[in-house]
Amino acid sequence: MPAPSSLQQEPSIDLLEAFTEHWKGLTHYYLETTDENTPVKETDIPWRLKQMLDILVYEEKQHPAGETGPCLEYLLQHKILETLSTLGKAEYPPGMRQQVFLFFSRVLGQVQHPLLHYLNVHRPVQKLLQFGSNVLGSATEKEEVQFAAVLCAKIKQDPALLTYILEGKNLLTASPQGDAGSSQRESLATKGGLTASPEQDRECSMGDAPCASLAGKPKNSVSSSSPLRKENNLITSLINLCKSQKSRVALKAQENLLLLISIAQQAAATYLVQNSALCCLVTDHLCDLYNAIPTSADPADILSLERVSWRLQNNSADEASFPGKGSLDAFFRWLDYCDHLVREAHPVVADAVTETIGETLFQGILQPQLLQMSELGILTSTAMLTAVVRQITAPALLRELVTFLLGTERQPETITNSPQQHLLRFQLIEHCNHLSDEISLATLRLFEELLRKPHEHIVYSLVLRNLEERSYILCSQPGQEERSTHEQEHYEDTLELEEDPYFTDEFPNTGFRACKKAMPSSPQGPARPNEKTDVNEIVLSFLGLVPDEAKTSSYLEEAGYDTYVHDALRLFQECSANISSWNWPQEPKPLEPCDPQAAFYEGHFLKVLFDRMTRILDQPYGLNLQMTSVLSCLALFPHPHLHEYLLDPYLNLAPGCRTLFSVLIRVIGDLMQRIQRVSQFPAKLLLVRRQLMGLVPEEQIDHMTLFQGVVVLEEFCKELAAIAFVKFTPEGPA
Repeated sequence: MPAPSSLQQEPSIDLLEAFTEHWKGLTHYYLETTDENTPVKETDIPWRLKQMLDILVYEEKQHPAGETGPCLEYLLQHKILETLSTLGKAEYPPGMRQQVFLFFSRVLGQVQHPLLHYLNVHRPVQKLLQFGSNVLGSATEKEEVQFAAVLCAKIKQDPALLTYILEGKNLLTASPQGDAGSSQRESLATKGGLTASPEQDRECSMGDAPCASLAGKPKNSVSSSSPLRKENNLITSLINLCKSQKSRVALKAQENLLLLISIAQQAAATYLVQNSALCCLVTDHLCDLYNAIPTSADPADILSLERVSWRLQNNSADEASFPGKGSLDAFFRWLDYCDHLVREAHPVVADAVTETIGETLFQGILQPQLLQMSELGILTSTAMLTAVVRQITAPALLRELVTFLLGTERQPETITNSPQQHLLRFQLIEHCNHLSDEISLATLRLFEELLRKPHEHIVYSLVLRNLEERSYILCSQPGQEERSTHEQEHYEDTLELEEDPYFTDEFPNTGFRACKKAMPSSPQGPARPNEKTDVNEIVLSFLGLVPDEAKTSSYLEEAGYDTYVHDALRLFQECSANISSWNWPQEPKPLEPCDPQAAFYEGHFLKVLFDRMTRILDQPYGLNLQMTSVLSCLALFPHPHLHEYLLDPYLNLAPGCRTLFSVLIRVIGDLMQRIQRVSQFPAKLLLVRRQLMGLVPEEQIDHMTLFQGVVVLEEFCKELAAIAFVKFTPEGPA
């Protein structure tokens, strides 16, 4: 910064005299002026403030680092900043508040000497923050956010300053940075009494009693009735500025709030949580934006939204693309900001914000909406929850969301489990089997979104905890060895098929025998195949399930099995990357002698999915697509138990157990009977497939739902075959 122009002409001028002259000239304006309406920019006040700033900066350069010059001491001892904050509050002359914000920002930003520790600095700083406008669109927003940015940068450099700016206290815990400059501050204090006195400290501490009473609460969260919610300080100022309609102001405020909450010092982070309304203010704004979304918002519009970024502002044309788009964008932008905040914040701050969001938004607002009886309300809230799941990526916030939805239980489920153990989890799974196909479809979409999140407890809670002991396999009783020879297993498989009422010779010309012949003649039992021939047998098992009369893809030039392999490989690699840190076993758990009376229960989630699968020939096309998509998502997980349970056709099942393959066998048996009752079945099926592909105009024909279900069934079997194939390639775990 160059020296003031007068100093360049007269180097010997007394800096203190010039400084006091400008200050007196400024104060004389208030004694002499009679026109209260003259804008401040038409007076000499901005010029005098600029000269005072230049003198302070120039003076500092003339003194050794850390030494206080006479002009700075004059500013501190004569409480110039206190006076300016009062003048700014009065907004006289008009525009004075803007000038005060600018002067404070420039002094704190350009003067290198630590200032915020001094009572005569941080007290007027607090006052300036307190009368910052809460009205959106304030004329001083630009200056306010610049002032807040300077304070955040200073706190980032020295986290111990946080206590001064928020409450005006002395340090709770001295930091190494704070200790380094303590001797200089103490020497200056003896000159002008510029730091808070012990009496003032006690007064501040007593005045902060409501905050201290919160220390015993979980995570030291601030209650909704706390006076901290209403107190104006740096936190409230930044949150208010985050709501600005001026995108640049809002963005700068959000960036500086992130800077503030990422402070690395444990004591400062704890102080921020205990002695500010940060968590409440951030969450309150999130809930306000959620409540501002019109209740008439179309669930389909909600689900059509892509993930948004808090840094990007949408244009007005985009916001008008459908009713409620602007409100939805505003909510999800702030949710993305909260997600980013939790990711970047000190763990103490992140945990506190996460807990507050969980209690206020998840439990306080979302849960009652998800448990309501109104079908339209369930649809809308489920769509919102799905979009929320898609948006959240921060591990701490994702953990809170998963706990909210699924609970923390890790023990296997039993048929007698009470729904009250975790009512929301139970109800959401029940919604997958709702009388309303729309609700079932929306909830299945929610679970698919959940299963794609990188959190181990999701798949464990829904499925894996019930497969841990592999009790779906017929195991030996105590004192007996498990039968595992090739001849025994082949005999049992054949016997099981022959005893199945659907596996008879009633349909000699249906092609069903071809399906049966596709079954490998030498299965290797429940152990996972390791040879290419074994993989091929499994692939052929799924590809051969659907009889020839019900196959139509070969008649059309479309994506076949090879395309499914390509897609399955990509999805499997993505899934494997997500679970790489979960320490899953590479091999199934060895079977142990078991109680033959112990019943296997696949769990609530798989039960509902399997029940849905048995009705694939009678369900709407879209619902079938979503249901099979969820099952495919589960089949992609590289856990040995989940793999064998969903993709091994040759398990020696315990009595009463079912797997995905056995459910498909039952569906095929049902299909064989229906084929006999529908005339011209192959031709009509081919027509429906061509309609679904958009090759011919849609027209209603009899048994439309059945034909659409058969198309989905054929494609699903090809998809399962592809998944089984890629899971045994060198790219993935064996």
